Amino acid sequence: MSVRFTTRARTGAVALVVAAGLALGVAGCGGGGDGEDGKPKDSASASKGNDPNPSTQEGADETLAELRGEGGLTLKITSAARDEGGFVTVNGEIKNDSSEPARIPVQASGNETEIIAHGRSLGGATLVDSASKKRYYVLRDTEGRPLTTTNMPRLKAGESIPVFMQFPAPPADSSEVTFQLPTFASGTIQISG
Repeated sequence: MSVRFTTRARTGAVALVVAAGLALGVAGCGGGGDGEDGKPKDSASASKGNDPNPSTQEGADETLAELRGEGGLTLKITSAARDEGGFVTVNGEIKNDSSEPARIPVQASGNETEIIAHGRSLGGATLVDSASKKRYYVLRDTEGRPLTTTNMPRLKAGESIPVFMQFPAPPADSSEVTFQLPTFASGTIQISG
């Protein structure tokens, strides 16, 4: 692994942590919510029923792909966005659609010894860019941990958890890629940004 790639991966990981911290800080600094009369104030960003142009946040539950896995698991991919650091972050949700408890299969971690050593993850995920004939693997930090959701719990029937995976970005002119995760069906997704 080159020093340049390692530095970029580290920079991307730091940027992700800083962005998450800022988002939590902003969420925690919200107003009290109560007006002078003790009733909750209307939110400035609240959706109005007659607004023909909903905000970006309201459309955030858009599904790019829904992939079925074994044991009644479903992966719903909700976003795939380019970051300024040259990465693509894929966000989604894994849901247990069965009537029995289920675990994310160990195969989803992939078969690389370095990734497996850090526990269960989605480290086996890849993006395939057919146009440039390249496959992109989940990034790792300097200690070999995959930049993806790790240590996922056993899911009760109907339960879901949010997940993310970070990949190197394909060329800017490649916006359509195939997402693959072991034991799940493949699906085509659009990269934004």
